[in-house]
Amino acid sequence: KNNNKISPPKTVIKPPRLREGDTVGLVAPAGLITEARLERAVANLQSLGFKPKIGQHVLDKNGYLAGTEQNRVADLHAMYADSDVKGIWCLRGGYGVTRLLHLLDYKLIRKNPKPLVGYSDITALHQAIFVKTGIVGFHGQIASAEWSDYTLQHLRAVLMNPTDEYTIPMMPEAESGFETATISDGVAQGRLMGGNLCLVAALTGTDYEWWLRNSLVFLEDIEEKPYRIDRMLTQLLSAGELQKTNGIALGVFYKCEPDAGDASLSLLDVFRDRLGALGVPVVSGLSFGHVKNQCLLPVGIQARLDVGKRTLTLLEPAVV
Repeated sequence: KNNNKISPPKTVIKPPRLREGDTVGLVAPAGLITEARLERAVANLQSLGFKPKIGQHVLDKNGYLAGTEQNRVADLHAMYADSDVKGIWCLRGGYGVTRLLHLLDYKLIRKNPKPLVGYSDITALHQAIFVKTGIVGFHGQIASAEWSDYTLQHLRAVLMNPTDEYTIPMMPEAESGFETATISDGVAQGRLMGGNLCLVAALTGTDYEWWLRNSLVFLEDIEEKPYRIDRMLTQLLSAGELQKTNGIALGVFYKCEPDAGDASLSLLDVFRDRLGALGVPVVSGLSFGHVKNQCLLPVGIQARLDVGKRTLTLLEPAVV
């Protein structure tokens, strides 16, 4: 086991907060982007009062990737190196970030801490950057999505107007259309870590794997059958990592239910079977994941999960 070489960063670095008028870079480190989605991203950033700066290679195409590794990394490095750029927003997820991790200049990134926002495949960036530099990342809505009022509310609250404590109000089930469920009741506190389950599992056993001791883990995924979710959770259990967590917040696992007629456990069956015996609070169906109404979760800061109240509370500001 290589767990001995992975340890949490000695110092957690909070990037400077974003302010109206700031220049924010747009990058495409994963899947390819259409011009229509780029236009929507520009409008989204402008709606928060930011000046978008578009990466040179965001419209490159290489099969399912937004260009070559070298060009996707070059765009990221350019945004970190540019002192006018105050934040970096990923245009979309998809696939491809794991191919970049060994090429990133972590010294450059550490010297220029900036809020980096995205989710899904961007989990790999948040994870690698936190493990290598200690910089807090932001698991939240991609730039090219349709932003809801709920999403905008959390972007402003966490990135722009931080408070000492911030309780994230989850969407009511009647509005979100997604049900929450208690797997194990209780209240837990720890360092917020996680992201897309597929990516967290894929990075286990690498130089970028999460250190989950005393953490509050959050996980989400999309279009994975229950047996695949089962396999990924089993992998994390086999690696001995999930057993060290203080609590687990599961978001919306979108389109992950079995098809009608499948001989399958339900998604909730899988969560109860794999996570119910850990002896820590676990809840599913919170307002993050591949959904329109998405809160913003800072990776690497202290937070509290209250299963009964269906709340996540950030116990410190994520930006300075």
